[in-house]
Amino acid sequence: MITAPALTGRSYDDITVGEVLPELAIPLTRTLIVATAIATRDFQDVHHDPELARERGSKDVFMNILTSNGLAGRFVTDWAGPHAVLRRVKIRLGAPNYPGDTMTMTGEVVSKADGLVEVKVQGANSMGNHLSGTVTVAFAEGTR
Repeated sequence: MITAPALTGRSYDDITVGEVLPELAIPLTRTLIVATAIATRDFQDVHHDPELARERGSKDVFMNILTSNGLAGRFVTDWAGPHAVLRRVKIRLGAPNYPGDTMTMTGEVVSKADGLVEVKVQGANSMGNHLSGTVTVAFAEGTR
């Protein structure tokens, strides 16, 4: 029988300011962009209808901010592990995420105090930075 390794995650004590997170490449498929817009109840046509998106000046449908926000949070919590709880995601958007591209997430620990870890994040695609900002996670009392 094959079993998956236990999910232990990171320990607060083992995290250091300046630590660089492993990159995460996210393929930007049309399905991802449309499905996540629908899942977040964002029915703006620019997120699912290519023809109407072009009529409004875009080259194609593009990712909505709720999806970008969720991907930034996922990037950090996947690195931090199951003992970390998302406390704050503060991002700004730049270049749009269009289908057929890839967004590469990068991050660095910029502060650590009182059980909180703040990570500076960036998500870049072929046009430049799609998102930049910070994600803060808290660690449960027993995992420090």
